[in-house]
Amino acid sequence: MSTDSRYSVVLSHCETRNLVAARNAARTAAVSSPDLGITSVEVKIGEHGVHWPDGSFLSWEHIRIITTNENACFRIVGGTPQPIRGYSEFTGRSFGLMPTKTAPAMIVAGFPMHRVKDIDPLSAARLMIDSIAPVRGRVLDTATGLGYTAIEAAKTALSVITIELDPVAEEIARVNPWSMDLFNNPRITRVAGDAADKIRGFGPGEFDCIIHDPPAQCLAGDLYSGAFYKQAYRVLAPTGRMFHYIGDPRSRSGARTTKGVVKRLMDAGFAKVIPRPKAFGVVAHRLSQ
Repeated sequence: MSTDSRYSVVLSHCETRNLVAARNAARTAAVSSPDLGITSVEVKIGEHGVHWPDGSFLSWEHIRIITTNENACFRIVGGTPQPIRGYSEFTGRSFGLMPTKTAPAMIVAGFPMHRVKDIDPLSAARLMIDSIAPVRGRVLDTATGLGYTAIEAAKTALSVITIELDPVAEEIARVNPWSMDLFNNPRITRVAGDAADKIRGFGPGEFDCIIHDPPAQCLAGDLYSGAFYKQAYRVLAPTGRMFHYIGDPRSRSGARTTKGVVKRLMDAGFAKVIPRPKAFGVVAHRLSQ
């Protein structure tokens, strides 16, 4: 999947429905967003399609394709909508970008990598960061994805190191308008590789906070292991803490997973593990506070 930055217009059904409504109302112009709701521009409504200020054109047939597909975001490339998706030869998994009312979600192998029920992915990321506030000093983000937690942490942290296993995930993030700070913020350092391996290369007490938001356990079991938690304990500063996303604690699978996670965290040396049900996870403290 090409990530050429010249392809500036990214749309979903959320934007194109408004364009269809403008056409049906016989309007010649409308306000829309070229970047999934981050900014707004005025576009021209024509007989054959919509003209964007940057010169992009989208026919009504192509707008219909986007409008009827509620589970994908599209880049406009040469006047043609291309779904933002990819297949990884590295992991054998499919990736896609799914729209929400605000920041989109990453879909991996059919699993949403973000909370989308009754909350948007960016708000969910903020809940995770808030659960270990104040976020200061050096931060380790173990699973980059679209970069929302790294971006939020970098607003107050001295530096953030974020690790991504799959290069296709990074390609998806590069064309997601909501992920731009992941590549532009000098406080964020991106690392390619498996967090279970990369964490072994960090020094003892190197991080003040860890944000551990791994994929589902069925996709990344080693990131829920006692061995990984021992490494997390090792690289945390004495007063450090780690947020661990697990899933809805009210669900049967979430409750079962939480029980096992808490036991393994305590076995790894963490002195206290506090539930954070609103953030769908727990906070593990290296020392009792």
